[in-house]
Amino acid sequence: MAGRLVLEDDRRAPEGTEVQLAFSDLGTDLRDVTFIVVDLETTGGAPGAEEITEIGAVKSIGGEVVGTFATLVNPNQPIPPSITVLTGITTAMVMDAPRIAQVLPAFFEFVGNSPDTVLVAHNARFDVGHLKAAAQALDLPFPKVMTLDTVQLARRTISKDETPNYKLGTLARVIGTTVSPTHRALDDAKATEELLQFMLGRLGPLGVSHMEDLRTVTDTVPYKRRVRANLADGLPRTPGVYRFIGPNEQVLYVGTSVNVYKRVRQYFTAAEKRSRIGEMVDLSVRVEATSTKTRLEAQVLELRDIQIYDPPYNRRSKKPEKRPWLVLTNEPHPRLSIVRTLTNDQFASALGPFTTAKAAKLVKELLERTTNIRTCTTNLPLVPKANARACSLAEMGRCSAPCLTGTRQGAVLETGTILRGLIDDAVERAMESLKEMSEREEFERAAEERDRLAALIRAATRKEHLQLLTNIPELRASRPVVKGWDIIVVRYGRLTGSTTATSMHQVMGLAETLSATTPPVQRPEQACGAAPVEETELLFSWLFSPGTRLLNSPDEPVAVSRYSPQRFTFEEPAERTRTSREA
Repeated sequence: MAGRLVLEDDRRAPEGTEVQLAFSDLGTDLRDVTFIVVDLETTGGAPGAEEITEIGAVKSIGGEVVGTFATLVNPNQPIPPSITVLTGITTAMVMDAPRIAQVLPAFFEFVGNSPDTVLVAHNARFDVGHLKAAAQALDLPFPKVMTLDTVQLARRTISKDETPNYKLGTLARVIGTTVSPTHRALDDAKATEELLQFMLGRLGPLGVSHMEDLRTVTDTVPYKRRVRANLADGLPRTPGVYRFIGPNEQVLYVGTSVNVYKRVRQYFTAAEKRSRIGEMVDLSVRVEATSTKTRLEAQVLELRDIQIYDPPYNRRSKKPEKRPWLVLTNEPHPRLSIVRTLTNDQFASALGPFTTAKAAKLVKELLERTTNIRTCTTNLPLVPKANARACSLAEMGRCSAPCLTGTRQGAVLETGTILRGLIDDAVERAMESLKEMSEREEFERAAEERDRLAALIRAATRKEHLQLLTNIPELRASRPVVKGWDIIVVRYGRLTGSTTATSMHQVMGLAETLSATTPPVQRPEQACGAAPVEETELLFSWLFSPGTRLLNSPDEPVAVSRYSPQRFTFEEPAERTRTSREA
């Protein structure tokens, strides 16, 4: 049975907490990696089935050579004189040698197929290219191992002030290998293995200590950034939230991952391509983290931290309490208005919250046109004045003109229905309008109408999701995961605690314990006031995912309406749908 974590003000895991780490979480230490350094001699032709004349390879683990592989190969063709001059290999030497069809399976057996193996070559494109071409011609599967090119590695570790070029012979002289390259496969492989160990020794102080680091070490990364990869040391290898801290103790950036240690290390490698985030990493002086029991808990803590710290390098989830809503004004003849605060009692009769003021304005324009509700801001009396006159919108049939009729029926009632989330009539009218605009080839106007309709559907869907969870005092649920069951307790749309069970038989008991020991949440006065909007949306998505089971029976039904706005699908253009929380 796993422990639990209460989501309150204590942001750090208790000191002294021991975490059992899986070997897969730690990564593969370079001292445990099997390096297969290979070199080929060929006839000089393009890669194919009958081009290789010699294969030499050295196997090393932890800097020690543990095996070698060497053989001549009969290419079934004469060796060109120029190749003989370069390598010393003659046609007579390879005449009795085995063919590639015999050699390659034996070499692949020498290499193995372990994920902790790295195939190394000096100019790997040449050697590995020939090996792959021969394997393909013979219909042999190529070993699923990582490939490393010592030419590229040398360009990152040995400066041009130290070597005039990056040929194997030159580099061997510069670093003083015990075996000199001779253009024979095994000698060249031995020299390349010594070169590899020399370069790994230089990369150690730069934070390159695991096999995973080698995947990006040959890419261009500033030295001052790579050398600071030790900021990730000591971080948990579990789900959690990490925070990059600046020189003035300011939280610069907040993120989450299923493995905090691995994710943070990536920021100091070429895997991080974003210049703005690179700037943030260079400014950071340390990284702190909070370990969580579940991935969901980590995602929730990330949202809360972004709201608390307002980090400058996070672009989303900021100031959710200021999101706009669309309501009817409280006056004799109401009109639509955009407001920034809303009480819980007003939630049912309001639409939102919108992600931006622009989205709220788009929906306001759509509803005003489809319902003909008044748009003027004049404070109209309940009974029209005797000398009241209609405005131009009423004359064009675009306003219900309560200033003349004195009636609240029709437009106001229809608008109120839409604000409560029943948007079918508004969608139907907007679609008819879109069709007419397209037939008239008014494509720009049609695009604007499409944006209004998409904003309406998204807002109504969000309202339904939020209203469902924010009305429930307590909801307990569980969901199967790889190592058991995740269990959560949600109160008024806020995650109050989570835990994990290793067996389905423990689920109900743990849920009861979690419910009894997590702090209560009072019904908020403000709409969506118990938690950030994004948190409640995240919980809704989790609760309605396949496999989730409710563990209690709330007074409110936990189900969406058959008239849910989710029935309407509306895709935005790709450039409008950026969802990353990162800059």
